[in-house]
Amino acid sequence: MSREFAGRRVTILGLGVFSGGTSSARYFAAQGADVTVTDLQSDKELSTSIKSLSNWPIRYVLGEHREKDIIDADLVVVNPAIKIENPFVQLAQNRGIPLTTETNLVFQLSNRPIIGITGSNGKTTTTQLIGELLRSVYPTTLVGGNIGKSVLNELNNESKNVALKPKFENLLDSKKSPSYTSGENDPTPLVLELSSFQLQRLSWIQKSPQLAVVTNLSPNHLDWHGSFESYEEAKRYIGLYQNDNNQIVLNADDKQLRMWKDFCPGQVVWFSTERTVKKGCYLHNGQIIYRDKNDEKIVCSSRSFQLPGRHNQANLVAAVTLACLAGIPPPLIQSTVENFKAVEHRLEKVGIINAISYYNDSACTTPTSTVTALRAFENPLILIAGGYDKGIDFDNMAEEINLRARAVILIGSTGDRIEQAIKKNTSYNTEVIRAKTLDEAVYVSSVIAQPKDTVLLSPGCASYDMFVNFEERGNKFKAAVIELDRKSKNNTNHKNQVAED
Repeated sequence: MSREFAGRRVTILGLGVFSGGTSSARYFAAQGADVTVTDLQSDKELSTSIKSLSNWPIRYVLGEHREKDIIDADLVVVNPAIKIENPFVQLAQNRGIPLTTETNLVFQLSNRPIIGITGSNGKTTTTQLIGELLRSVYPTTLVGGNIGKSVLNELNNESKNVALKPKFENLLDSKKSPSYTSGENDPTPLVLELSSFQLQRLSWIQKSPQLAVVTNLSPNHLDWHGSFESYEEAKRYIGLYQNDNNQIVLNADDKQLRMWKDFCPGQVVWFSTERTVKKGCYLHNGQIIYRDKNDEKIVCSSRSFQLPGRHNQANLVAAVTLACLAGIPPPLIQSTVENFKAVEHRLEKVGIINAISYYNDSACTTPTSTVTALRAFENPLILIAGGYDKGIDFDNMAEEINLRARAVILIGSTGDRIEQAIKKNTSYNTEVIRAKTLDEAVYVSSVIAQPKDTVLLSPGCASYDMFVNFEERGNKFKAAVIELDRKSKNNTNHKNQVAED
């Protein structure tokens, strides 16, 4: 245990139900710090997170935040869900108490090259695919971040193996990186999905990943950021602190991202599914081609990629561009692409029941994502949508629903707003149905669906009004579909038994 941390007072501001708060608490407790966790939620609401920390001596202050726990701290670790204007964040800043985040700690403590991926849509699939591509050469590549997995304690385990011991004082100084007693840089990549919340606070330590990918940009989290301009500003931190030896991969098909080239200090590399690029990868006749100045080479075929939809072709080209920059050989890229499976809760095929296909796209939390998902299918669609209201406009989503969905079943607090947006168009012909629960929505979809239809859960909204997170929502959907399948098979068996009798 490092003596640098012994007796240091660390407050975790917001434990939450994702990995960030628990990972930071575990990290500092394991290093000998005096750890206090404070959260507005109750011990019952946080039971899973608290149970995961049961082996560590941690003090809990739940149901409230206290000024004392901030003022007395040597360091405050802020959960990503806590806003910048939170009064306890402001209190720490006013008192000169250092602030950090789980992501910032990873950037400060890692001796690996960091690859960061962000975007409004597609970042998780792109992150996972990049991780698999890099593992074809670097088997111990770590993948984490906003994807739902912290790598902080895995880095800590590595530190024990190579005797890397960060100095606590350097964690307190945002302009310094920790110094180490021994060990060298590790060439194995660290791949991180980065949200706008996480990126905004990288400004505290003025760091960006050495290699960055931005999939696309559209309005999201406006309830948190207040405006699209503020949201975009947060996203820009992925490249803002790069140097001219670093590289950022941008989507040449995204009008907003094309304007980023003027203020990116790193080398800009492009990807596209629609046009030739000067440097980077583009899609042409089912082939992904890497171009650098006037030299071109075919890297791999996109036709063997198993994930449906044009947007997943864009995710593929983005990931392959990064793989080319990392020096992954084309044969390894091709084999990895062929074997890559859909990420859970992202256009995940759950099953086929009575010739009706069921897809789980619960990770779709923006209207733009739902538009993209709707365009991925050619069969008649029944859409299940709705959820927590993040203050985003539904007009474009409603227009796409009218074009592509035979029926839409609405759940959650945004049901009224989505229905109004659909019915703005006097020529709408999509059947609108309301359901009180997701189970009810799945059942109704099975009743109205016809053979060869697709039932798609693609909410276009966050899950917080009815579920802990989008994973719980997606798992609930899959459980309901599995139950449908079970009942369908039982009915078939019963009918067969009656016929035999």
